[in-house]
Amino acid sequence: QVQLVESGGGLVQAGGSRRLSCAASGRTLSNSAMGWFRQAPENEREFVAAISGRGDNTNYADSVQGRFTVSRDNAKNTLYLQMNSLKPEDTAVYYCAARSHDPVYRISIAYDYWGQGTQVTVSS
Repeated sequence: QVQLVESGGGLVQAGGSRRLSCAASGRTLSNSAMGWFRQAPENEREFVAAISGRGDNTNYADSVQGRFTVSRDNAKNTLYLQMNSLKPEDTAVYYCAARSHDPVYRISIAYDYWGQGTQVTVSS
């Protein structure tokens, strides 16, 4: 079984930056795509970014392209999301997710494991 624990959320001003981390345990995920999703109040969970097991393929939602960067350190079994130029509309609970294998997918049902989420609030 895989456990995912997010950290790094908090309150940040618009235009600021924040880095989220997701520590995985239970098994090595170096051959598994991982991703970030987010859910704002009264909204459905939406795709943010994803990365392949080796980190050589990334995919981003249009709304974050050019502002967010997804990366991973397989030696540490950790996924990251660097968020720059944050906007109030980025406010949401951010979830880390992992598949059992590659490739990258943008849909939540393709992911087998989920973290509990970390709140990011961007003030205007």
